[in-house]
Amino acid sequence: MPTPRTVLLTGAAGGVGTLMRALLPAYGYELRLLDLAPVDGAPDAIVADVTDRKALREAVRGVDAIIHLAGISLESTFEKVLAANITGLHHLYEAAREEGVGRIVFASSNHAVGFTPHPRGDEPLVPVDTPHRPDTFYGLSKCFGEDLAQFYWDQHGLETVSVRIGSCFPEPTSVRMLSMWLSPADGARLFHAALTAEHVGHTVVYGSSANTRLWWDLSTARALGYEPQDDSELFAERIIAEQGLPVEGDPAEVNLGGHFCTDPPRWPY
Repeated sequence: MPTPRTVLLTGAAGGVGTLMRALLPAYGYELRLLDLAPVDGAPDAIVADVTDRKALREAVRGVDAIIHLAGISLESTFEKVLAANITGLHHLYEAAREEGVGRIVFASSNHAVGFTPHPRGDEPLVPVDTPHRPDTFYGLSKCFGEDLAQFYWDQHGLETVSVRIGSCFPEPTSVRMLSMWLSPADGARLFHAALTAEHVGHTVVYGSSANTRLWWDLSTARALGYEPQDDSELFAERIIAEQGLPVEGDPAEVNLGGHFCTDPPRWPY
């Protein structure tokens, strides 16, 4: 697929959005930014809620592709998750269908499979087709998003790459994150691959760097042309010295979702 020129980046004021809007233009993209909050340094950014169908339709008009990062990214009430992550996502897909946008890169999450036990020792990596096991209403909304993406491909031919993002931060901040870390540079590489790969239909990929302590299978991401360059092991000695290794059998450490399975952080709004 030719490199899209104009890409709508929703959630542009958020953590991952802020990182990507700094890195993706180097790949040749012209970014159109959208967020519920004003975007620092971007006076032309669209300030709108994804539940506003008219504003969303206008935001989508004329773009070549969409990277959808907007929505609630922690646990919240079902009603709030429903509005932002389910109804809002449906509005985005409808707007894309109506305006003839051919591809969406959807920010799914490892929390769609959060209650899946992570591999130990020589156990095989978690495959991308492992059954959904959401750990929160937030994770449940990501399961819905993947299924919605599949439906819009089957019904309307709208392609999606659903990226089950691990933890995209400049550096890993916990022992768990040593297995889940997606460096910002690798994040940009993965989004670029997802935007430009040929014939993706609906493809689900895990989003992390080439971590020595990796828990999941990156083969579907690599099939898109993604070649991760970074490894969290660079930070492992310091983090383990500061935090210690997880206690064997700790419920917060058994599954991919970590503390989301036991005491999930709450969305503050």
